[in-house]
Amino acid sequence: MKSCDLDGGNLSRTLLLVDDAPENLQVLGELLSDAGYRVKVANCGQAALHYARRDPIPDLVLLDVMMPDVDGYEVFERLRADPVTRKIPVIFLTGLDEAAQVAHGLGLGAADYITKPIQPAVVLARVRAQIDAKRARDWLCDQNSFLETEVARRMAENDLIQHLTIRALAHLAEMRDPETGNHILRTEAYVRLLANGLQDHPRFRDSLDAHAIRLVILSAPLHDIGKVGIPDHILRKPGALTAAEWSVMRTHAELGAAAIERAEQDIEEPPEFLSVAKDIARSHHERWDGAGYPDGLAGDRIPVCARLMALADVFDALVSPRVYKKAFPLEQARVMIAAQRGRHFDPDVTDAFIEGFDAFAEIVERHTGID
Repeated sequence: MKSCDLDGGNLSRTLLLVDDAPENLQVLGELLSDAGYRVKVANCGQAALHYARRDPIPDLVLLDVMMPDVDGYEVFERLRADPVTRKIPVIFLTGLDEAAQVAHGLGLGAADYITKPIQPAVVLARVRAQIDAKRARDWLCDQNSFLETEVARRMAENDLIQHLTIRALAHLAEMRDPETGNHILRTEAYVRLLANGLQDHPRFRDSLDAHAIRLVILSAPLHDIGKVGIPDHILRKPGALTAAEWSVMRTHAELGAAAIERAEQDIEEPPEFLSVAKDIARSHHERWDGAGYPDGLAGDRIPVCARLMALADVFDALVSPRVYKKAFPLEQARVMIAAQRGRHFDPDVTDAFIEGFDAFAEIVERHTGID
């Protein structure tokens, strides 16, 4: 086998010349070096594969078809199979009487071909055309990468603004009810646990995919937004409510849903989470057995997102102190929730709560007493 050698320079565009004939390498190398290209040369296929991966990565390969160790077609296929070299354009070098080889090379995906003996003007024109085309592709790739990065940045920024706006609205309602503490943080975390625990369950597989779970978690803080419309003498009453006051308090579910619906109507293309937030706000006090409010929905007629919030909201009320009661111990709260399986709560949602109870307890401990 002939020895394999390499030559190079320090110019801006790099060409790799591959030919087993030294005279061809010399003629092409001098022509292209004089034209301002950095030139690498290899006189066998193995060397070509080696040098194609070394910095600077070639911008173009001029590849002889007929070589003794590894022919040009195999070199080409191996270049295409390597992630480092697969995008380098290749011009095949072929004899005048090798029309079938030209067609085969172009069929493999070669960028062009040059016939031997070479004609300097043709070589320079075709090399320039491929270099210009690669420069344009590289520029488009850089632009696309920039645009993708910018779109991702702006989407993340919009998501953050949306999340902060939701939190601000939710805290507005929470500020009017001084006993709720970190209720928003805890219930959002409970809902996340329940949704993730149920996403592979046959009953919930279609309704709790990753996108749906994201919307539920995003919307959860707005479940009590309707409390903004409840008079202070009821919402902030330091004790149990009368029957009449309780009737007013219950309207917060409808008030919250109506407020979100008005927001939807004000926007030409409302964000998807508002529909989920509206369902949560209206229906998180519905019960599995139909004895809840405001619509007396039962079973699967209750939106899934509201079923998750129903359990999260009640559990947090049980483990949180109020002026009219102490916080129930965690284990007692677990027993009380379990007792409402199939009555207040969806049976499978209850099972997910029981199975993941340790994580629920950790959330309570982490966020209790931190305002």
